[in-house]
Amino acid sequence: MRKYLKLALVYLFFSIFPTSQASEQTNIYKYTQAGMFSPSIKNALFRVYVPNGQSGTVSVIDPTTYKVIQTFQTGKDPQHVVPSYDLQTLWVLNNKSNSMTPIDPTTGNPGRNVAIDDPYNLYFTMDGKFAIVVCEGRKQLEFHDPKTMKLVSVLPMQCRGANHMEFAVDGRYAIVTCEFSGQLMKVDLVNNKVVGYLSLSPYHSENLQERQQSDKTTSSSSSTSGHSLFSLSSDITISVDGHVFTNNNSQKDTDKKTQKAMSMKMTSMPQDIRSSADGSLFFVADMLQDGVVLIDPFRFVKVGFIPTGIGTHAVYPSRDGKLFYVSNRGCHHISCGPHGPGSISVIDPVKKAVIATWPIPQGGSPDMGNITADGKELWLSGRYDNEVYVFDTATGNLTHRIPVGRGPHGLAVWPQPGRFSLGHTGNMR
Repeated sequence: MRKYLKLALVYLFFSIFPTSQASEQTNIYKYTQAGMFSPSIKNALFRVYVPNGQSGTVSVIDPTTYKVIQTFQTGKDPQHVVPSYDLQTLWVLNNKSNSMTPIDPTTGNPGRNVAIDDPYNLYFTMDGKFAIVVCEGRKQLEFHDPKTMKLVSVLPMQCRGANHMEFAVDGRYAIVTCEFSGQLMKVDLVNNKVVGYLSLSPYHSENLQERQQSDKTTSSSSSTSGHSLFSLSSDITISVDGHVFTNNNSQKDTDKKTQKAMSMKMTSMPQDIRSSADGSLFFVADMLQDGVVLIDPFRFVKVGFIPTGIGTHAVYPSRDGKLFYVSNRGCHHISCGPHGPGSISVIDPVKKAVIATWPIPQGGSPDMGNITADGKELWLSGRYDNEVYVFDTATGNLTHRIPVGRGPHGLAVWPQPGRFSLGHTGNMR
C-alpha cells in the first residue's frame, strides 16, 4: 500500500510541476517546418509582396526569377503585408489612408479597400476569433471580426508607439512592444485587459517629469534640425536619438520639471518580438540598445541581453525554430540615409548568443520580411535603400538586391508552412 501511495505522490508532483524536459518538448514552430503547407493554400502563387511606404504601392516579386512582375497602388503609407488567420487573404495595411487592401494569394491581385482606422500592424488571436489591429497613433488595440473586419471592441493603452506583438504558447496573453516609450505591454486576451507594463528605458512617458536625472541639462534653444521627433506631452518632444526639446517658448520652458525632462535620453526602442520554440523566453529587438532583450514572459521581467548590431529591428525564426535571424537596420532613427552599416545577426536561442554575422556589401538597411518556405533564403526589405535583399541561409551571402518602390517595409514571403497565421509578415503556427 505504501509503495502505491509513493507512486501516486510522484505522479502528482510531476503533473503539477512539469520537468524541464517536458518544456523542451514544446515547439511552437513544429508545424511551420519545410513542406508543412496547409491544404487551404494549395492554389497560392509563390510570390513576395513588398509594401512601399513612401510610394503607396506594393511591388510583387517572382521569387524564382527575382524580378518585380507587378506593382499596384494601395493607399498612403502601406506598412505591412499580413496573412489572414485562415491563410485566404493577404492584408496590406495603409496606415495613413485608414484602410486595408486585400490581396488574393491565388491571383496576386488586390481587391477593394476596407476602411480601418490607423492600421499599423495586424495580428490574430490563437483561436482565430479576433483580428487585432495595432493602432499606433490612436494608442489602442482594436478587436475586429477576422472575416468582415467589423469592429467588436477597443482596448486603450498607456504606452506609446505600439507596433509588434507575440503570443504565449496557449494564446491566453500577448506582449506588445511600444517603441516610443521604451516599454512592453502585457495583455490578458481572455479577459481583454492590460495587466502590466515593463519599461526597458530609465523612464517612460508616464513618469517622465517625476524621474530624477543628473545628466547635463540640454538648452531649451537646442535646434531640432535633422532629428526625427515624437511628442511626449504638450510641452516636450523627444527625438528618436534621445535629444529632448520643448515645443514652445512659454514660461513652462524654465520650469524645473521641464528642465529635468530635457536632460533625459531615450535608451530603448523595442521593435519586433518573437518567442523561443518552447515559449519560455521572448526575444525583443531593441533599435536603440543595438541588440535583443530577453524577457521572461511569465514573470514579465528582463532576464538578459544579446548585442547584435546597429539599429536592431526584426527577428525571424528558422523553419525548425533552432535559429533566429535578426536584422540590424544600421541606424537609430526613424528616417535614415542609404548605404548604412546594416547587417544580419544569427542567434542560437538556446545558447543565447550570436553565432554568425552577415554584412551587406556597400551597406544597406535590412528591415522586415521572412524566410522562404524551404528555409533556404531570408528576404528582407531595404528600408532606406529602396530595395529588397535575399540572403542564402546556408552561407550568409547576399545573393540578390532587387530594386522596388520608395520606403519598403513589412514584406511577406508567400505561401508559408503552418496551420494558421497569427499575423504580422507571417507569424505562423
